[in-house]
Amino acid sequence: MILDPGKTGTGHVARRSRRHVLQGLIGALAGAAGPAVAATEGPPLFETARHPFTVLQPARAFPSVRLTRIDGVIHDFALFSGKVMLVNFWATWCPACRSELPLLDRLQASVGHKNLQVIAIALDRNGRAAAIPFLRELNIRHLDIYFDPDGLIARKSEDENDVVPFPLYGMPISYVIGASGMLEGYIVGEADWSSDAARKLLGYYARTAQE
Repeated sequence: MILDPGKTGTGHVARRSRRHVLQGLIGALAGAAGPAVAATEGPPLFETARHPFTVLQPARAFPSVRLTRIDGVIHDFALFSGKVMLVNFWATWCPACRSELPLLDRLQASVGHKNLQVIAIALDRNGRAAAIPFLRELNIRHLDIYFDPDGLIARKSEDENDVVPFPLYGMPISYVIGASGMLEGYIVGEADWSSDAARKLLGYYARTAQE
């Protein structure tokens, strides 16, 4: 469900509502994984077969992004502020994406859109024509699917002057935006989003917004 900034309330009510959402994410994502890791210690370890989660130093503000969803609706991702966002870039021609998308789908289903927003962005040139049968085959039912076939926000770039909101260092690649609204880091390759390590990582970035 998309948050409506105009309906969040003000003052004490708004602060309590935000705290409730963040505490819910901590419980859902980190509670089953053991004791919480203190924010001062940095994010917990999370890695794929070849790459660890890379922390951006310093974290940077999440760029303004408008993309078309699979149903044709154009969304501004600023509407998702206040929750942890996991932005995943994938394509039908990517073998690792075929394995990772169902894990992301189950992650979104397990915690709900209230606490975590998984945004899966397809990079296929053929857009919906390529993605829809692929998603049906994998039985993807809970993810919000968007498209960036022209590489407007995600692409490989060797030009240091080319400002890319989400550089593609490999495929698939997932970026984490914390509940504070900052682009915190990324991980390249097929990640096990069903693992305790994944839930600890996402729970960590929910907690940092309270401190």
